[in-house]
Amino acid sequence: MNGDETRAALRECKRIVVKIGSRALCADGGRYGLVAEQVATQVRAGRKVVLVSSGAVALGRERLGFAKRPKKVARLQAAAAAGQSLLMRAYEDAFEALGIHVAQVLLTHDAVSDRGRYLHARRALDELLKLGVVPIINENDTVSIEELRFGDNDQLAAMVCTLIGADLLVMLSDVEGILDDDNRRISLVADVSDVEHFIRPPEDDLGLGGMQSKVEAARRATLHGVPVVVGPAASASFLASLMNGEDVGTLLLPHGSPLPSRKHWIAFTLKPNGRLVVDEGARKALEERNSSLLPAGIVSVMGTFGVGDAVSIITERGDEFARGLVRYNASEVTQLAGGQSGQIAERIGNHAGDEIVHRDDMVLLRKGANFPGYE
Repeated sequence: MNGDETRAALRECKRIVVKIGSRALCADGGRYGLVAEQVATQVRAGRKVVLVSSGAVALGRERLGFAKRPKKVARLQAAAAAGQSLLMRAYEDAFEALGIHVAQVLLTHDAVSDRGRYLHARRALDELLKLGVVPIINENDTVSIEELRFGDNDQLAAMVCTLIGADLLVMLSDVEGILDDDNRRISLVADVSDVEHFIRPPEDDLGLGGMQSKVEAARRATLHGVPVVVGPAASASFLASLMNGEDVGTLLLPHGSPLPSRKHWIAFTLKPNGRLVVDEGARKALEERNSSLLPAGIVSVMGTFGVGDAVSIITERGDEFARGLVRYNASEVTQLAGGQSGQIAERIGNHAGDEIVHRDDMVLLRKGANFPGYE
């Protein structure tokens, strides 16, 4: 399809994740009403919309009199707690005026890293959407710890796309889209890596994101087969124009076959607890023959992990090329490293399978990129 046909196809999208960051939301005295009106229009058109919104820390820091974004974790958590109620009150007022109900959903990485709790969250969000409610999602910064954060709400929005089975991710920004070196909007991006060199760092400390974060989130979403659009939060007609197939914002296209939901969860939601260093023969077997990881190919074990935890699989040069779920804990894998599968029970006294990481529990990384991708 050409660009016009691709944009026209967006009219068929039924489940949309809309994300807005602190800078875009807090400009002009707050854009809650503007966001609510655009989302309400899509809900009335029969679409299911989830809103991922930053802003709690920014509002809380203002309420508590902090001149800058706090660096101390306790102060950051205090700002999030003080600001989250203000954020929801503003959204509730804006949506209530339009006859739309909203629901606050606070997620933590720890919660969705458990597959069972992840699926419970999916069912709850599905039910809210069936009821015509707009879930407003934020990370629970008051209880999240640095090691178990999503990173920022751009990454959270990409995860939510997988969680609800979205067919479009819209990221509202303080610019009209991704801009080239001449500050002209890029209309269509076939491969996310094509625009990386245009990215500039954010100029303030209001939020965590910036365009680099949006590009990384787009990478994650497109790998799940979800198109991504970056566009202006200041435009009252942007979302309606986009869903009408008009050339607005920057459209980043998915390519290739999307990762299945479970493998996307392994690649992007779970955080590796350790690393397995493998030899060149094992790397070739995994990458070229889609094999499972056997004990014989493991050179060394790094970190502490339990059965079922996620681990990074790296070469002896330190390059990560796969992630997966292990069938044995770190101590057991250390004892098994370099041995034969037939010796597993003899070495550790139990046998949970011939593989350390089964291929069904593994995601290979795309060559030449620093993110999990297709097999």
